[in-house]
Amino acid sequence: MRLRDVRDLIIDTFSWANYRQDMADPRRPGGMLSQTVPTWVPDGDLRRLAAYKIAGAYDHNQAGQLHAVTRGDESALDRRELGDAAKLIDTALGYLLGDGQTITVPGAERVDAPAVDDSEPPWEVKTAARLQEDLRAWAEKELLPMRMQQAERVAVRGGDTVYTLAWDPARARPRLSVYDPGFYFPDFDDDADQADYPDRVHFAWQIPADPNRGTEERVRRITYELGPIGAHTRTAADGGRREPVVDGNGWALLTPGDAVDSEGRITRRYPWQPDRPSTVTCYLTDAEWRLKDLKGHHTVYNLPTDKATYRQRADGEVLDRLDLMVDYLPVVHVPNTIPDAGEHWGRPVFAGVLQALDELSATDTDSAAASATTGAPVVAVSGARMPVNRNTGQPEPVMLRAGSVVQLADGGSMDVLDTAGQLAELRQRTDHLLDRIAVNSRLTSAGLGTLDPTALPSGYALELALGPLDSLIGEMRLVRDHKYTLLLKFVARLYQAGRVWPSGELPSARLAFGPLTPTDQAAVLDLVVKAYEAGVISLETAVRMLMDGGFPIDSAATEIDLIQARDFDAAARLADATGDSTAVREYLGLPEADPDTGPAPLIPTPALPEPARENPDDTEEDR
Repeated sequence: MRLRDVRDLIIDTFSWANYRQDMADPRRPGGMLSQTVPTWVPDGDLRRLAAYKIAGAYDHNQAGQLHAVTRGDESALDRRELGDAAKLIDTALGYLLGDGQTITVPGAERVDAPAVDDSEPPWEVKTAARLQEDLRAWAEKELLPMRMQQAERVAVRGGDTVYTLAWDPARARPRLSVYDPGFYFPDFDDDADQADYPDRVHFAWQIPADPNRGTEERVRRITYELGPIGAHTRTAADGGRREPVVDGNGWALLTPGDAVDSEGRITRRYPWQPDRPSTVTCYLTDAEWRLKDLKGHHTVYNLPTDKATYRQRADGEVLDRLDLMVDYLPVVHVPNTIPDAGEHWGRPVFAGVLQALDELSATDTDSAAASATTGAPVVAVSGARMPVNRNTGQPEPVMLRAGSVVQLADGGSMDVLDTAGQLAELRQRTDHLLDRIAVNSRLTSAGLGTLDPTALPSGYALELALGPLDSLIGEMRLVRDHKYTLLLKFVARLYQAGRVWPSGELPSARLAFGPLTPTDQAAVLDLVVKAYEAGVISLETAVRMLMDGGFPIDSAATEIDLIQARDFDAAARLADATGDSTAVREYLGLPEADPDTGPAPLIPTPALPEPARENPDDTEEDR
């Protein structure tokens, strides 16, 4: 793209792809999106969709094909792509997710802590423990780790991913879905800050025609929208729309449980805030439009309602502004990186090294050509009689094979074109580009596995080498910390809305990612044992360090109880120091002694006869 004016220079979240001509005008004839993006997609979203397509092409080793299609360069089809972009994505994804994810609720670990008296744990502790157990059970049923792998790979590759939640009455639990960000269209007002989440979002895609079923090309759009609570509605008799429920006098009825405040607004008390009435609810609309009914001015944000065909839920409810009975959008958008100020979108992990990947691909292509002439060199022969084709009269090419003999005349010669030196230079350039990509992507050579382990003098040197990777993953996890806390909060509230969990405000749950790098468990164990025996750390801290080191400990409190129940040496020292048997029994986890039980009876020892005393007057024989 040739810039004629500084106003043609676009600097935004997707500027990492500006060097490609595909980003200049994606809808131009022959452009990248000229055939794949229809007119109902707004112009403001074209750069984002083009960036997703470019990222996907690099991930699937199709950047050369994309270049050939958009620029008409057939030579790009011979471009060598050896999976370097996919390796960056998969490596970053592995470090991001760690060796596992754990749902934790603060305070849940204290439910098994020993109490001073026989009192039960506080209500807050029992609630946190129950919430943690229920959320973990939900995550197992909904295959949360697999869904996260699916969603997070899209985020690492393209910069964004989207989760949605919906209550399933048949299964009596929230269902988790993952959407491609190319289907996601947040509806921001003109003066809204895109750093804030909008009150309306759309998911839209095009459905191709199916001649076998007799269906035409259609556009499907799913909309979640926050709005004032309205009257109770039901599916109309014709099944096409929803209509208000009215009484015998024609007055609209309210949804059971709703009320009207002094200002005439309809209010509702949600289970998670029973003491605070709300005037807001979320409406769901799922409709389709025939593509031929959409005009040039129609976009995903203003599709004509009079041309819509509304879909029905499994229970027969028409999805035409269906009241979901929640006061939030059950949608969670997860950017891969921390968005810039006022922005909504993230960036892929290889955004800064995309041109380096092009350079690497070009070098691999040149290396393949050079290796061909090195393995089968070009030979020039002079002074030799070459065979002649009898039909054309032209010399025929001679193929040299192992054992071939070429007869040369006096003064004849044979020369071989040696390209081994050029091939070696190309290989060195490949290594240079790989190091440059590792440094600029912050995945590091150590993180990508290309660093020779013997080149590191110590474990501390390895930690320094992984420093940029720690920083990168720290930023990626920081932006996700709030998102997954929000996702788990939505799950809990949907359970409450479904009347499965009790009402009341619930504590916040967090999703903890596993360790970034493998842990030397032997070194951790040695450090913990020495520190605990030296008395510089407590048993609680020692167990927590073992848990962080990857040891299979589910509950720190339970593990401490098991350790103390078998630590008779420490119990003996406690008895010697305090003389309090009650404290010793509590330490060992034994019940209190029954005060009515007397001491154990002792068998009396029989008296032994006294030995005969010696008489000083006895002789030796008498003795």
